[in-house]
Amino acid sequence: MSGHSKWATTKHKKALIDSKRSSLFTKLTKNIQIAARDGADTEMNFKLRMAVDKARSYSVPKENIERAITRGSGTGEGTALEEMIYEGYGPNGVAIIIEVVTDNKNRAASDIRHILSKHGGALGASNSVLWQFDRVGVIYLKNTGVTDEQELAIIDAGANDIEVSDDSVRVITNMVDLQKVQEAIKNIVEIDNAELEYIAKNKVKLEDTESLDKLFDALDENEDAGNYYSNIE
Repeated sequence: MSGHSKWATTKHKKALIDSKRSSLFTKLTKNIQIAARDGADTEMNFKLRMAVDKARSYSVPKENIERAITRGSGTGEGTALEEMIYEGYGPNGVAIIIEVVTDNKNRAASDIRHILSKHGGALGASNSVLWQFDRVGVIYLKNTGVTDEQELAIIDAGANDIEVSDDSVRVITNMVDLQKVQEAIKNIVEIDNAELEYIAKNKVKLEDTESLDKLFDALDENEDAGNYYSNIE
């Protein structure tokens, strides 16, 4: 499923190896730490609830999650983190958005620039790529299939679309409706996690994705780079 983080898919979850697991856990707990700035209560802080649910879906240990919440909410020691978005191009001009959470923005910028350049791409200016994407709510379901009756109920709850692939099912909503739709459908289907993502307005097809896959692998291994999105089909 293109248009969202490569490591958000069920298939990639199952394929995680120890060398990538540590980096992934770091990314996920950084997101929790950022979200906890608005409060440590997941019932009151929807952004935090989304971050915690995603971390749990990847089996991040409970103590790691709790420590990240404590740091982010200001009740524990922790490094100051910043959120940034980088826009750029991959091989063959593929549009890419990279979300970054870092304690050193100069290092992060240098690393992202290097990764893109090394794999046939380049860092772009502000809004050079962002205009090609829509910001939407995405709800991932635990099961890889839904019945016709469930689909109708999900759409009636306010979802815009349901996208089914071999390894996952995701429900697309308007950005502002994400929490409302998630609450409405949690008794209809079992939810894995939900988040805000960028989806390309127009997608392109590449015959050879080897270079792009290597670029994505490099982003997976970089602890500052979080979700990334492309306009590949």
